[in-house]
Amino acid sequence: MADIIILDDTEIKLKQYESKETDGLHEVSFTFDVTSEEYHDIAVLLYRETFDVNIPEEDLKFRGTITNYSTSLDNLYEENQTGEFRVTLQEVEA
Repeated sequence: MADIIILDDTEIKLKQYESKETDGLHEVSFTFDVTSEEYHDIAVLLYRETFDVNIPEEDLKFRGTITNYSTSLDNLYEENQTGEFRVTLQEVEA
C-alpha cells in the first residue's frame, strides 16, 4: 500500500489506498485525515479537480481528475476537528 500521494505540489499522508487500471487508464482511491487547521488548504486544492498525481512508492505519475469525493464532517472550520476524506481520481488522457 502507498503511504503518500502528491497532488500537484501537496503531499498527503494516506490511511487507505487502492489502485486499478481500466482500459489502460489508472484509477486510485484513497482516504486521509484532514484537521480543522489543514481544511482550508485541502479544500482549495481539491476544488481544482484535476491534478498532476504522483505516487512515489509505486513509481506512478499521471494527470488525474476527481470522479468521487466525500468527507465524514461537514464543518471543519470548528477548531480541533478531524475529518476523513475519501477521494477517487481517474487518469485523463493527454
